[in-house]
This record gives sequence, structure tokens and C-alpha cells, in this order.
Amino acid sequence: MSTINIAIDGPAGAGKSTIAKMVSAEMGYIYVDTGALYRTIAIYLKENNIADEDIEKSLENADVSLKFIDGTQRVYLGDRDVTGLIRTPEISMAASRTSAIPAVRRHLFDLQQKIARENNIIMDGRDIGTVVLPDADVKIYLTATPEERANRRYKELSEKPDCPSYDDVLNDIIQRDYQDMNRTAAPLKQADDAVLVDSTNLTLEQAVERITEIIRERI
Repeated sequence: MSTINIAIDGPAGAGKSTIAKMVSAEMGYIYVDTGALYRTIAIYLKENNIADEDIEKSLENADVSLKFIDGTQRVYLGDRDVTGLIRTPEISMAASRTSAIPAVRRHLFDLQQKIARENNIIMDGRDIGTVVLPDADVKIYLTATPEERANRRYKELSEKPDCPSYDDVLNDIIQRDYQDMNRTAAPLKQADDAVLVDSTNLTLEQAVERITEIIRERI
């Protein structure tokens, strides 16, 4: 029996993870946050002070895995649960740089495809519909203006100590967009057969409803 694969791509701060997680729960699919994998590799490279020229060889020792516990995705580096460590601004920027490294992409590519072969999934990232799952049953490109994405991120960070300014958050979003869209390896772009969803003027609930409708219409 073949599995159903849904690909959701889009820029940083578009709400991919939150929305994909909610749609997965609604439809009974497994949610796969590929960004978490790249963030975990970024932690591995940072903690081990690995030089650029040594990255490819060092990945042989980077034991990254996803575990689904009570329906929730947890990310592991070896035996250590790093789910709570991967969302800092520093790791976000490091992950954007790390994801541009071809050796890192090759290392994680097989893991992502294996999960998709074995489960009905909604997978989000930057190149899911274009590279990782080019034959996905449904492809969605989720975006919003940089200003709106920065506003959402700023509201999220404002509850934490040492919150950066809105301008810093916006500049971070713009820089990540540039890095992701201009990298040599699998740059961020909308797949030709993806449905564009602009969430700038949508509430979270409206975006979830819209994407759920698109998926149900096509499968």
C-alpha cells in the first residue's frame, strides 16, 4: 500500500511548522519537521568545533534521528533529546548556513525519504516539493511578507528574556531569505506544481483550514 506524502515549503517565519503540525493532527498524518534535522546538525557541528573542510567526514558520526512519542516529534542527537535546544536565533542562522552544504543535504536526504516511504506524512522545509519529495501527492508553498513574518517572530520572542528588536528580527528574516533562495544546493523556490498560499492576512486557523481544504481536494 502506497503512502500519502504532503510537501509544504516556504521561507522562514511563514508558519510552516505550526500549520503543518496542526494539519497533520487534523488528518491523522505524521508531521516531519525537516528544519529540525538541519538545526540538529548545526548543533553537532557547533558543539564539536568542526571546520568546514572536515564537515563531510565528520557527518559519519552525526547520529540524528526523529522519534514520534505520543504523536509528537522529538529530535535526537545520539541519545540526547535536543528538541528544546534547536530554536534559538543563533542555531536558526547556523542551520540556514548548514543547510547550504551539499554534504549535509546528502546526509539527511535518505532519512527524509525513508520516513516518507513508510508513513503518511506532512513534511515541511525549503526544498521538499522540489528535491526531497518531487512526486509528493500535494505540494504547497506557504509564504507571507517579510514584515508580517518578522512581526510574528517578534511576538514569539518578546515573551523571552533578551528579546531582539523588531528591526533585528526583520533583518534576520531578510538575511535568511537571501541565504535560502541563493544557495547553490537546492535553493528555496516554489515548485511548478505547488499551490501558493499567502498567509499574510490569514489567521492561524484560517491558514490551517485553507491548507486542509487543498489537501482534501487533491487526495
